[in-house]
Amino acid sequence: MTAFTDNGVVRSVCPFDCPDTCGLHVTLQDGRVIGVTGDPDHPVTRGAICNKVRQLPDRVHHPDRLLYPMRRTGPKGSQQFERISWDEAYEEIARRMASVRDEYGAEAILPYSFYGNMGVLNAEGMDRRFFHRLGASKLDRTICNAAGSKGYSYTMGGSIGIDPEETVHTKLFLIWGANLVSTNMHQTMLATEARKKGARIIHIDVHRNRTSSWADEFILLRPGSDGALALGMMHILIRDGYVNDEFVKQNTVGYEELKLEAAKYPPAVAAELTGIPVEKIEELATAYGTTTPSFIRIGNGLQHHDNGGMIVRTIACLPALTGQWAEIGGGAMKGNSWYSRINNAAIEREDLLPDPDVRTVNMNQLGDALTSLEPAVRMLFVYNSNPAIVAPDQSKVREGLMREDLFTVVHDLFLTDTCKYADIVLPATAHLENLDLYSSYWHHYVQISKPIKPPAGESKSNFTLFKELALRIGFEPELFDLSEEDMIRIALDSRHNPLLKDITFEALMEHDWMKASDGTRYPKTDSLPTPSGKIELYSESMRGAGLPPVATYTPLAEPEKYPFLLTTGPNHSYINSTFANQAKLQKLEKKPVLHMHADDAERLELVDGERVLVRNDRGEVRLTLKVGGDVLPGVLVTQGLWWDDEAEGFSAVNALTPQRLADMGGGATFFSNRVEVVKLPAADAN
Repeated sequence: MTAFTDNGVVRSVCPFDCPDTCGLHVTLQDGRVIGVTGDPDHPVTRGAICNKVRQLPDRVHHPDRLLYPMRRTGPKGSQQFERISWDEAYEEIARRMASVRDEYGAEAILPYSFYGNMGVLNAEGMDRRFFHRLGASKLDRTICNAAGSKGYSYTMGGSIGIDPEETVHTKLFLIWGANLVSTNMHQTMLATEARKKGARIIHIDVHRNRTSSWADEFILLRPGSDGALALGMMHILIRDGYVNDEFVKQNTVGYEELKLEAAKYPPAVAAELTGIPVEKIEELATAYGTTTPSFIRIGNGLQHHDNGGMIVRTIACLPALTGQWAEIGGGAMKGNSWYSRINNAAIEREDLLPDPDVRTVNMNQLGDALTSLEPAVRMLFVYNSNPAIVAPDQSKVREGLMREDLFTVVHDLFLTDTCKYADIVLPATAHLENLDLYSSYWHHYVQISKPIKPPAGESKSNFTLFKELALRIGFEPELFDLSEEDMIRIALDSRHNPLLKDITFEALMEHDWMKASDGTRYPKTDSLPTPSGKIELYSESMRGAGLPPVATYTPLAEPEKYPFLLTTGPNHSYINSTFANQAKLQKLEKKPVLHMHADDAERLELVDGERVLVRNDRGEVRLTLKVGGDVLPGVLVTQGLWWDDEAEGFSAVNALTPQRLADMGGGATFFSNRVEVVKLPAADAN
């Protein structure tokens, strides 16, 4: 039995889908969480956390926490449920699984999950092993960073950037397609340290936001045109002699081919494609070419386009041209998961699949999977995600979820919008109630989070749920009757990743966090995990995949039927739909708004604060207009994913977004989206 501390301060880890993966101090009083702050001793967190996570006590002790299993008693969508026991829930789930497998085959069962909890055990451990052993359809989990990660990998061989702790030495920060103040606050802390030493910070984005105000300069560009800006910068770097010829010769392949492509993008062409004035592009490229060390923090937003993979691949070529990788504080970063990579193959056990060629469903196309895929999906198991809000093309998603011949199980902390369509709802633990292992896709620290309170009600972790379900249906005990400690030991196998050599279960239990490192400064640009071992400005792998082998610009694929490009980015107080049901954070965010340029509003005879209808062929939503100069003409931005609220008139903005896949990695294209904006009749405008 775990011994819990009823009073005092204990350490934990932030579990949410955020690069910072903060170390936490949690204050308990009479066994109740009453405060959460940043761990002042953590090398990156250094005592600071975001306001979202400060509200963890309200989430853990929320009056709407699910506390016991439930079975649907009314029509789908009615939220009519009755309480049942775990034995009853397991029995019905096991019976349904057996029935579906016997009649339609195991691939008629589909798991749907992402990273509502980033813990290794509860996000990608026992659950993956269970569904592999079952033989269910595989889920391609590509909704977030797949396109950009693939594009970056074509250049650098993997998610390998500079150590963010080095960025205190940077002299020029380019923050590109990321609202870091809201989504990576500790990078802004490090950049602020660098600014005190004279660094200049430039923010490049499609929307003036909190990061734009914090930065020294802001450059506003057209959605999906980032690759053209990068190529325009390359043109100037080459033209004006800012290329580090020796670094390029020693550490790259394909410079001559890239040089030919960049020649097609003089500043005037880049300006036409991006909406940025020629003189601003010249100034940016000159600053980048003459400042060392310089660092590019590549965000998530710009990859959510039809050309998102190529955008990131193109930007990732820039530091090689100026030799920034050789400098402390120089280079780039899209993600850093390569450093702390765990032994996923050993914990997930894809080798257990009865049919290695079982079909794979891309999670961005859940709407099609539930409405038109053959053979049909007959059972859906949702955990760590809220697809009724976060998945694109919501009309199709919800049409599929309403099918009476689809049996749906949802495991969550709350009765989310997805739970409305569930046949069985299972209560999930909060991360403070589990033992789990955490790594970051930004910093290099591996952390362990120990349970600090008992599970609320009858809630169970994902790890426990799939372990118990596996044993209930007769899967091998040697594969599934494992403890959390057992699986953490498997994950930390340093034969898979030598950077984990000294990071063991015992060491983590003693130290709470440890850095994945062997004392070498990475990335080592002359021995990268690319086919050539070098930075690939020209990629044979891309050519073999039917992609242009050098960085290039391609326009967006969305037909220009509607006049506006709509970007649906994150807001400051929610992480996707997480936290959107907490009153304090709702009060801060107020309501979803639509940013529109003043010229467009005047042309359409719309005014600031007016409710408008935003629509396309996929769906429609009502939003409150915010008129100004925070976006370019022809561009719209709305931030955050609100839960449905009929009384407030809130509905899922993903009713508008497409299921199309990006150019590489199977990534999402949320931002390559066109809409029209229509004035509402007075009766509907409130």
